[in-house]
Amino acid sequence: MVLIVYLFPKGGVFKYEFIKGKPWQYENLYAPFDFAIAKTQEDIDTDKKRITESVIPYFKYDTVIPNNARDNYNRAFRENLETLDQSSASRKAKLFGRILLNDIYRYGVLQETYSYDKKRQIFLNKGNKAEAITYGQIATPNAVTQLINSRIENSEYVKFKSGYVALFYDLVKPNVSLDKKLTQSTLDNELAQVLSTRGGVSKGSRIIAKGEVVEGDRLQILNSLKAEYQSQVWSDKNFYWIVFGYSILVSLALLMLLLFIKKYRPEIFKNNTQITFIAFNVLIMVLITTLVVKYKSEYIYIVPICILPLILKAFFDSRLGLFTHVVTILILGFVVPNSYEYTFLQIIAGIVTILTISESYKRANLFVSVGQITMIYILAYIAFHIIHEGSISDIDWMTIGLFVISGFATLIVHPLIYAYEKVFGLISDVSLLELSDTNSSLLKELSDKAPGTFHHSLNVANIAEAAANEIGANAMLVRVGALYHDIGKMTNPIYFTENQTASGNAHDVLSSGESAKIIINHVIRGVEIAKKNKLPDRVIDFIRTHHGTSTVYYFYTKAKEVNENVAIEDFQYPGPKPFSKETAILMMSDSVEAASKSLKNPTSSLIDSFVEKIINKQMENGQFLNANITFKEIQQIKKVFKRKLTNIYHLRIEYPE
Repeated sequence: MVLIVYLFPKGGVFKYEFIKGKPWQYENLYAPFDFAIAKTQEDIDTDKKRITESVIPYFKYDTVIPNNARDNYNRAFRENLETLDQSSASRKAKLFGRILLNDIYRYGVLQETYSYDKKRQIFLNKGNKAEAITYGQIATPNAVTQLINSRIENSEYVKFKSGYVALFYDLVKPNVSLDKKLTQSTLDNELAQVLSTRGGVSKGSRIIAKGEVVEGDRLQILNSLKAEYQSQVWSDKNFYWIVFGYSILVSLALLMLLLFIKKYRPEIFKNNTQITFIAFNVLIMVLITTLVVKYKSEYIYIVPICILPLILKAFFDSRLGLFTHVVTILILGFVVPNSYEYTFLQIIAGIVTILTISESYKRANLFVSVGQITMIYILAYIAFHIIHEGSISDIDWMTIGLFVISGFATLIVHPLIYAYEKVFGLISDVSLLELSDTNSSLLKELSDKAPGTFHHSLNVANIAEAAANEIGANAMLVRVGALYHDIGKMTNPIYFTENQTASGNAHDVLSSGESAKIIINHVIRGVEIAKKNKLPDRVIDFIRTHHGTSTVYYFYTKAKEVNENVAIEDFQYPGPKPFSKETAILMMSDSVEAASKSLKNPTSSLIDSFVEKIINKQMENGQFLNANITFKEIQQIKKVFKRKLTNIYHLRIEYPE
């Protein structure tokens, strides 16, 4: 809560919610204080564009170049033109050239052309003086050439045209350029004076009446009041009150999440690592979203919020994933603009995520789900746009692009899941799929050292998986637990019936107590082997619980034949009892599959009574008291076992004799 509130923007929240194009839901609203009406960003941009187009540019006039041109003209005139015809070398001819040169440099010659209109007013700086002229009065190189040709052709010196043209071609150099620094400075000063407000509203004036549609000037006045209210509410004086208010609301949201977990997911509530993992993901989503809002709120939809329910569903279940997602969106509603629209879009997307993603370990399923999420985003956004604008013509394609990018960003959920598994010690369906590979080193070792146990584990896995699918439990987890539940038998494989040959029984030379100890120890040895091979805790739970606190009944009966006062505790497994549907399913599957090997000439009725007897005995011994499994689900599991065993033994319908 502290971290989330710290990330929140510290400002007041406007107490009215309003949407463009919708009626005003509250009573008549009157101005609580004097405030100015803020211009829309579009109006401000229009004003700035007008100023940018109308600002008077400044041009620099270089006086050195014209002076050099005149000096060079005097010198060149004597050397070149006078030699053409000594009789015409007069003051009049020389004066003609000077006048022409002065006319050319009256406003100067442009070094480069600009896109200004010829009638556009400009300032021409000559030294310390700025002269207001039009842009068209400054000559361009082409205009200079045309001026020289027309003047000479219309004068008495047309016979010296080639000489004049060659002379002026060498003499005339551009000397006027745009003073970008001064022009930009002037523009910046003008833009700085653009007002962000237009007019004002006096205290007590009616802003909007109940039922009036929020649009046009009313919308702009309401937005102005909202901004002014938030800025006035925020001050050093009431900082702590605002933080206190945020703290209460965020605490309530997080408390609802915690109470949900405590009531419906008590095993998660008791696990500090898993609670920390959930809180960490909520905090990460709030952090990323607040950073985007502070940087540029228009990019808010680029944050792949749907990663949250995907990750939580991968490690826990759909209900927890959706509930956490909704709570997170409610918290983010304090931060994001257009909170109703954002909340609606994200909650709908979260529901679609939970409903569409199944078997997340399959890559194709994730791509399909991401595509559906993106389509829902786009459709909902278009619907909101139509409601607000009344048409589909002005859709913001950048926002559509953000939804697409967000969809692709959701695909990083797989590497995130892998990282979370390593950091928090959790297990997902992807890891379960890898563990279910019978070519893994540990299962291959089991098949080499204890082939009978390996075959038994495969049968148990198939039966247990079918039962889990029947009652909606985690079938993949049950299958993996079944494959590894008996790995402890690798240490002494010959002491277990399924690995013994016809040559003899190793227990014949042991006492009942010693035999029972070896049998019971396969659970402890299995846990040790699993930890050594870094199997996840959720898989190790199946090894610990698959016999619960049941009794090694065969050797207990033999021991009682020798000593009536033998302690039953010496023949009981250490436990614990199964504490989930999955571990309970494995206990039932293991017992039924192992005992089915003792059936001789099995029939359908024999299998039915056999299954009922074994599972009912486990229920009588209280083995399922800690598991959240119902009588109805146990009955469904029994039916699956009966059907599976009937198929294994290829039984036909019993006909009457």
